[in-house]
Amino acid sequence: MKNMQNSRTKTVDLVIQAMLIALVFISTVFLNIKLPIASNGGLVHLGTAMLFIASILFGPKKGAIAGAVGMGLFDLVGGWLVWAPITIISRALQGYIVGKIAWSKGSQGESLPKNIFAMIVSVPVMIGVYYIGEAIMFSSLIIPLTSIPGDLVQNAIGMMIAIPVCLVLKKIPYIASFAR
Repeated sequence: MKNMQNSRTKTVDLVIQAMLIALVFISTVFLNIKLPIASNGGLVHLGTAMLFIASILFGPKKGAIAGAVGMGLFDLVGGWLVWAPITIISRALQGYIVGKIAWSKGSQGESLPKNIFAMIVSVPVMIGVYYIGEAIMFSSLIIPLTSIPGDLVQNAIGMMIAIPVCLVLKKIPYIASFAR
């Protein structure tokens, strides 16, 4: 009986992880705007909001995997192939940081101030990884600076969406039961 329960739990976890990856991917593919800021930066999409939501609702591991795989897939199929390694690293770190802080000390994403702090702390890490990756890619320390405004806008929009969505979803018992 215990093996059956354990198998069911693993299956549910796998399905939730796959759904989170799909939600991040779809939010990135279908809800994006290329900003006319610079030739190398300025893609604003709602995948960041979904990464924040996944990390706050389901913790660091699921958030990191959802962000890395969902947005990494977008780069692979969306014509941004050279960006995929940078995206995978930066979004895995961002999802992990948000989830780790939001779920620290047993709060499981229940603390609004902690969730906001988690998202804010993750932004410089995401921007830093992209900056380093672009600096290597373009052999320049100046060119990557043009991506920062778009990254800031994208993260701010992601936070503005994730905060109220998480507040609502945390109140739904069915969803809350899967997030534990």
